[in-house]
Amino acid sequence: MIPWIEPSQPPESFPPVSQALCQPDGLLAAGGDLSIARLVHAYRQGIFPWYSEGQPILWWSPNSRAVLWPDDLHVSRSLAKRLRRTEYTITMNSAFVEIVDACAAPRVNSSGTWITREMADAYEVLHAKGFAQSIEVWSHGGELAGGLYGVALGRVFFGESMFSNKPDSSKIALAHLCNLDYALIDCQVPSDHLSSMGASLIPRSEFCEHLVRLCGKSLTPWPGKI
Repeated sequence: MIPWIEPSQPPESFPPVSQALCQPDGLLAAGGDLSIARLVHAYRQGIFPWYSEGQPILWWSPNSRAVLWPDDLHVSRSLAKRLRRTEYTITMNSAFVEIVDACAAPRVNSSGTWITREMADAYEVLHAKGFAQSIEVWSHGGELAGGLYGVALGRVFFGESMFSNKPDSSKIALAHLCNLDYALIDCQVPSDHLSSMGASLIPRSEFCEHLVRLCGKSLTPWPGKI
């Protein structure tokens, strides 16, 4: 059994991440809410929400964490060529809602999405308060070609989701993210796509140590649109 958190309980009412289940890997608690305070506290502890429509809010902290150190980003020859051709325009925080909606849209070989309306609304509030960012990739025709969004605390970017409607557009967004002043990008769980870009696995305990060092003691939101 995992602990149940009442919405009325304080934001820090999570059990230690060391108590997360092994099967399913990382399941730590259920319940609570998606308030700014609870979400920010969760991310600082290496915890994130992940659940489907009809389920209670489920909180996770996997034993092995997928991360990307910006210096380890792998840029293939084809991606390097596309970056040099500048066929896309990159912006930040100019279309956060559109990025989240695009990430939540149905995908090939997928029957649903974990980005529920409740989740989307919560991250839009986080964005409005300065704790979530998006990177947009636009075609020259003004079409939103791809992008990503996530939570930004200190020098850690906690990636939530990305999408691509044009070749390499999500990879271009990730490459741009790696050129910003983040020391660590949290990828949460491994995937072939992220592994091909240079992501690796580290133990949960090591990941949490990095968070203590890199998230900072104070919470300073980003200043606004870039």
